[in-house]
Amino acid sequence: MQALVVEFLIHAPHVSAFEAAIIDNARASREREPGCRQFDVCRDPAAPRRFFLYELYDDEPAVQAHLQSAHFLQMNALTAGWVEKKTVWRYVRVAPG
Repeated sequence: MQALVVEFLIHAPHVSAFEAAIIDNARASREREPGCRQFDVCRDPAAPRRFFLYELYDDEPAVQAHLQSAHFLQMNALTAGWVEKKTVWRYVRVAPG
């Protein structure tokens, strides 16, 4: 499985709107993408502008399908100006198997 870990730092005026948009994207990913196994959205209570995503996909083609999905592209375009910083890490899940 492929794991994506994404951290966002959002400009303060857009935190609530970003939270709604990223939750909708996560829900659509879980419901519409057969290769998406998990999509967690977390927010740092000590730094409310910081969001953390943990996503699991069957394989690299499932990751690419996600990145090309209409709901992802729409959310990404909508929120681009709200993001101060975005960091993406890619991992291969080794356990549990």
